[in-house]
Amino acid sequence: MSWNVNGLRAAHAKGFLDWFLVARPDVLCLQETRAHEEQLPRELREVEGYRAWFTAPRRRGYSGVAIYSRPEPRAVRGGMGIPRFDEEGRLLSADYGDFLLFNVYFPNGKQSPERLAFKLEFYEAFLEHVEGLRGKGKSMVICGDFNTAHREIDLARPKENSGVSGFLPQERAWMDRLVERGYLDTFRLFNPGPGHYTWWDQKTGARERNVGWRIDYFFVSSDLRERVKEAFILPEVEGSDHCPVGLVLEW
Repeated sequence: MSWNVNGLRAAHAKGFLDWFLVARPDVLCLQETRAHEEQLPRELREVEGYRAWFTAPRRRGYSGVAIYSRPEPRAVRGGMGIPRFDEEGRLLSADYGDFLLFNVYFPNGKQSPERLAFKLEFYEAFLEHVEGLRGKGKSMVICGDFNTAHREIDLARPKENSGVSGFLPQERAWMDRLVERGYLDTFRLFNPGPGHYTWWDQKTGARERNVGWRIDYFFVSSDLRERVKEAFILPEVEGSDHCPVGLVLEW
């Protein structure tokens, strides 16, 4: 499962750990944790049955991702080896032998033209990074908050948001390229219809009206297609402005 928790400590205060201990996925990837590991209470650092890894962004209280895993990965690595991206703590990768799992919190481009440029540069660097590894024979699972709705079906109001970062042509074009390179949007393998979202604007009460965006995904490289058994969204799970998304992959 993957979830942008919009602050792990804030989500914890809203019952995150209760949900986690009931759901008990084999692997849980979190984005926007907004905390260094040493800032977290022990019950979040040491969840029974799991090992946990956290990124440490240079700026405290900002960005951050985490992986909780029951199976032991061969290795866990942070970043892409590009300092200006890695200092924001947006990526963890875990090697499970026959596939690599990437947990990514892609940048938001709404704040300024500079941040939009940073987001697009991050997109390009990430695709180059995973394609380089894929070229060495690795299979890929990529999850996280992509901060972009890919197609009109992926948000409730596409026309009204056509000029907003998160649904700009150049952002969507990068996702087209991801698909063209052979990465599959797993949710759409099982759920082709509209009305499925993973993020809602809290300020406008959009969740109650289901006026949302689908910006959280699980993509897999096409060689894993036959091992994908299910993909789903859990809109009933609260505690963040995002909800969890999941993938059932035959190991």
